Amino acid sequence: MGLEKFNPFKKDSPTLPSVVIPLADAPVYSLPEKADKESDQSLDRSSSSENGAAGSKDSTHLTLEALRAEVESDVSTSTNDSAYDRKAKVINRALQDIGMGRYQWQLFVLCGFGWTADNLWLQGVALTLTPISYEFGLSDTWVRFSTCALFLGLCIGASFWGIASDIIGRRLAFNATLFLTSAFGLAAAGGPTWIGTSALYACLGLGVGGNLPVDGALFLEFLPFISGNLLTMLSVWWPVGQLIGSLLAWAFIPNFSCTSHEGCTKEKNMGWRYLVLTLGAITFVMFILRFFCFHLYESPKFLLSRGRQEEAVASVHGIAYKNGAKTWLTNDILNEIGGHAEVHEKETGLSNSQIVGRFFSKFSMERIAPLFANKRMGWNTALLWFCWTTIGMGYPLFNAFLPQYLSQSGGETNSNYITYRNYAISSIVGLPGSILACWTVEIKYIGRKGTMAIATLITGVLLFCFTASTNSDIQLLCTCLEAFFQNIMYGVLYAYTPETFPAPNRGTGTGISSCLNRIAGLCAPLVGIYAGSANPNSPIYASGGLILASFVAMCLLPIETRGKQTL
Repeated sequence: MGLEKFNPFKKDSPTLPSVVIPLADAPVYSLPEKADKESDQSLDRSSSSENGAAGSKDSTHLTLEALRAEVESDVSTSTNDSAYDRKAKVINRALQDIGMGRYQWQLFVLCGFGWTADNLWLQGVALTLTPISYEFGLSDTWVRFSTCALFLGLCIGASFWGIASDIIGRRLAFNATLFLTSAFGLAAAGGPTWIGTSALYACLGLGVGGNLPVDGALFLEFLPFISGNLLTMLSVWWPVGQLIGSLLAWAFIPNFSCTSHEGCTKEKNMGWRYLVLTLGAITFVMFILRFFCFHLYESPKFLLSRGRQEEAVASVHGIAYKNGAKTWLTNDILNEIGGHAEVHEKETGLSNSQIVGRFFSKFSMERIAPLFANKRMGWNTALLWFCWTTIGMGYPLFNAFLPQYLSQSGGETNSNYITYRNYAISSIVGLPGSILACWTVEIKYIGRKGTMAIATLITGVLLFCFTASTNSDIQLLCTCLEAFFQNIMYGVLYAYTPETFPAPNRGTGTGISSCLNRIAGLCAPLVGIYAGSANPNSPIYASGGLILASFVAMCLLPIETRGKQTL
């Protein structure tokens, strides 16, 4: 393999002539046969390079004129028309022609680390609440401010890294998020006080909060197409984080922790510190694998935005080489479509202020208005945002405090061993949920909407069943089933959301969805603290009610995307 492969500072090869073929040898794609043919104008089947639609069925090869016509068609539906935008659309088409291969599948695994880390720390902090309350003399409700600190970091991190990746590059952001998470995670294991520990939780949240927006955007930028199945499959990594955290907590906390507030000292309560230290080490290993064992090509679109056209072309050539494929993309073709780099250098490259402006323009009324272009689209957008908000608060109201609920299941205080054993069991049972969702979303008459709505309904009902029984075995059963169906719910929601928004405004729609989800999640610990002090079951009632409200909204969604082209 050679040491060069493991050199993270290696620059992309300037040229790989062996992968370049003439434009005339490039294939021409037509729309999939299964594309829905009903007269539904909300799903645009015009020639978007993301959808793989280009040229005519009768064509046998691609021409410069056909490529230019495709770019013109795409630009006409976009709010931006510059040398950068035109060249970016040519690169989209080049990636489409290279196809899915080894590079994308390796990236799928490494981006999956981001999904794993996100839930690993969300659940990891939840698993430390009870022993932290014993060591620092806090009530079961007051210690939940540690979760609030984590969510504050998640909110800030998601916003910051979304912009930073457009300025400093995807490659640096992709690696920095896991590095910061692991560094502050390792430091949190030595937290001397509750305030200090909570502050470190907030700091690691700054890193882990950037994983989903950066990794998700990066993965999609290298995909030759947008596939609902593939997006759903990426969410399989989400429950893996919970599974890892729960098994480690079961191993450490029952054996190295206090059982009550009385006489609890740091020396007697090292279990949660061992857990956090191990989670930090695992995250650091993920960073090592990303940084040293995989050569991430910088995003061609980012390179274009900085006026580095030759590097952008080299990046596409590198992907083709890694996949064992060929590409027709050259500097000359980019210049023919978008203008010569020497003449349009200022036009092709974007300044930092322009990049930030473009990021925030996603949330301008000009970008939001198309999401409400007609009654059907507007209704779907509003309902989706409602679902993201209600689930954003409902999910952590139960899952972020689940170890505390399990410790009191059956109407009595359970031992640490029983509590963390039950939590691990529920994590194991919940793991296949996302895998099943990859199959059910393609079943006729069920599709995305049906799978999502059914899973959400069952999740909400099971939350009320959890509080209705005082039998610990029944509560464990409810927890296991709830974990299984909520993974289906979240997995399909992540895939369905970007499919329903039009391509030029997809970033706006999904960005607002994520923002609403994080803000609602930040409020969840506050509801858990103040409502839980009056009635321990109140946060669970609220969680169940919010999930069921989301189910009603899902039933009213007017757009089903199974078997249809994205907008």
